[in-house]
This record gives sequence, C-alpha cells and structure tokens, in this order.
Amino acid sequence: MAILMAVTDLDKDGGAPAGVVAKLMKVDPSFITLHSKALEKVGFVRRKPGVRDARVVQLSLTDKARKRLANIAAQQEELDQFVFGELGIDGLTRLSSRLAGLRKRLERARLKAELDTGAVSARGRGRR
Repeated sequence: MAILMAVTDLDKDGGAPAGVVAKLMKVDPSFITLHSKALEKVGFVRRKPGVRDARVVQLSLTDKARKRLANIAAQQEELDQFVFGELGIDGLTRLSSRLAGLRKRLERARLKAELDTGAVSARGRGRR
C-alpha cells in the first residue's frame, strides 16, 4: 500500500523512478524492486525502463490499482463519517488540542502527587 501511495504522489507522466520511491519511503531500492515485481504480478503496477536511461525502472499505477485506491478512499471516508460524525476537521483539531492539554495537566498532577508523597515519607522517617 505504501508503495502504491508513493507512486501516486511521485508519478510524473512516465511514472516514478523506483529509486526515488525508495528514497521517499526511506528503504533500500532492492525492497522496492522486490515488492514492485509482486505488485506487477497482481496487476497493480507497471514497470518499464526509463526513457533516458533503461537502467532506471519507472513505476506507474494500473487502472486496476487506481480503481482499488479510489474504492479504499471512499470506504475510509464512510468510516471516518461513521466514527467521527459531525465533529469534522475543526472539531477533531479542538478535541486533539484539549486531550493534549489534559495529558499535560495529568502529568503535572502525577508529579505533584509523587512530590507530596515523597515529602510525607521523608518527614515520617525523621520521627522514628
């Protein structure tokens, strides 16, 4: 899936060079070679030699892959709508911000409780 998305992002008329896909994904080019061959076998990717340099493999999506990705995007949109409902992007952003603030306050409360408990323990030891 990651290779398909990278090829989608990088495809310029003749496809995306496999080496550039590897750099984008921060993987070894042999990983792209191996998996793009498998994707070619199932009909999701076309592999062809580069126009300027035949040693460079250009990857492009097939119509089958484009249709499958469009279908996945539609399903994801339906799922997002079901899960997040009327929140929308702005609502999710506000919720995320509030949760991050809550996490910080809980961490401060935990540290304060540790300090208070440690101070009581230290005072208690001195009385014995």
